[in-house]
Amino acid sequence: MTIKAFIFDLDGVLADTTEYHYRGWKYVADEEGIPFTREENERLRGIPRRESLELILKGRTYPEDKIQALMAKKNEHYLELLREIRPRDALPGARELLEEIRRAGLKSALGSASKNARFVIERLGIADLLDAISDGNSVERQKPAPDLFLRAANQLGLPPRECVVVEDAAAGIEAARAGGFRSVGLGPRERVGEAEAVFPSLENVKLNDLLTALK
Repeated sequence: MTIKAFIFDLDGVLADTTEYHYRGWKYVADEEGIPFTREENERLRGIPRRESLELILKGRTYPEDKIQALMAKKNEHYLELLREIRPRDALPGARELLEEIRRAGLKSALGSASKNARFVIERLGIADLLDAISDGNSVERQKPAPDLFLRAANQLGLPPRECVVVEDAAAGIEAARAGGFRSVGLGPRERVGEAEAVFPSLENVKLNDLLTALK
């Protein structure tokens, strides 16, 4: 099967914003008197903001206006923290792989549930290496629904079977499979083992490594 494009998640794939997310949610949790650990934050990988908040609340019931206020507060704090991001904060191997894909004449897109994805890739200095951006503002249904990736493929003008999704979250791999995409998982097999190919990260990973693993 011909591979013509790669669709990358952002958090944990191209950039490590996990700590920024943790500090943003921790700020909200502390104000509400709710315990929240880094281990709990790890379970939020690939999960949209509202669902993340619901998990953090651990069954506590808040009115809708309070829910909206808490999500806005987290995002404001997160955006303040993101101002620290620089091109050097791209994860090892990410920029190099994007550049190699571009030189090979293939396409790259972003498929991220983050509503701040455009801001982050601009700060990282990799926006010019992406041919399409599908983010949390682009679709109603988030992962594990395939909509984000389907929109990215549509922007690229390609069918899903010619696109490879690169993800670090189980929900993202599930979304890729649901949409008929090829898939590469980054991280431990217990998290991304449903992907067709698994790598620890993109560090030292070349385009040919991905293509060979997907044969």
